[in-house]
Amino acid sequence: MKVLKSHKTFGGTTQFWEHDSTETKTKMKFATFTPSKPPKGALIFLAGLTCTDENFITKAGAQRSLEAAGLMVICPDTSPRGLALPHEHEAYDFGSGAGFYVDATTEGYRDHYRMYSYVTKELYTIIQQQFSIPAHKISVCGHSMGGHGALIMALREPKKFRSVSAFAPIVNPTRAPWGEKAFTGYLGKSREAWSEYDATELIRSGRHASSKILIDQGLSDEFLEKQLLTKNFETVCREAGQASSINMREGYDHSYYFISTFIAEHIEFHASNM
Repeated sequence: MKVLKSHKTFGGTTQFWEHDSTETKTKMKFATFTPSKPPKGALIFLAGLTCTDENFITKAGAQRSLEAAGLMVICPDTSPRGLALPHEHEAYDFGSGAGFYVDATTEGYRDHYRMYSYVTKELYTIIQQQFSIPAHKISVCGHSMGGHGALIMALREPKKFRSVSAFAPIVNPTRAPWGEKAFTGYLGKSREAWSEYDATELIRSGRHASSKILIDQGLSDEFLEKQLLTKNFETVCREAGQASSINMREGYDHSYYFISTFIAEHIEFHASNM
């Protein structure tokens, strides 16, 4: 573990880290905020397409609320870096900056693009060993592609995550252009394999999160109808009996201005579940 930068923030500490990853076989970066007193728990925040470990920690304005709630946050990068795989750097929605929180199975990508295991195994262990957070005090949240990641992790491994929330998540990627492109590149053409990384399909198959699912979605989000497909998830939660609170916010878009508006409510939600 190497600390790259450290900044005092609202009494706590914002830091940027780098380490050698056993899952991705590359160096990986993550950002953290730790409150001034021993944290009550940790929130993993997963960022969206094109983002790095720096987007949430610098744009969301979360540190004041995290300090008040006594929670730490850890924000991993969205993909491995420093590679030169086929088509990896050609588009914003596949490859570098777009790991989609899956464990790839296609040639080349399967050796490094293991973001699901990186978060649920490697980073999960780092939180316990490096920051002394008990395993039963870890929750997960995310935005867009990261909201997709947060939901699938909480649904596939409910015993690992105390609570889950998301901002504008891609909830049904097997039916969205972003998901279809990424899953083909990372997982091949088997839609059965894709369904294990689709929150809507996981709920439909009988999976449940350990707590109520909190989602905020802007009604002026340009990606709502074709990429995010929030209504599909809302319907399947209702049919399957998965407790959820899905807030459709009038006038809000897909940006960090939207996230910063409601982040305090999400932090309060996770703190109340610790």
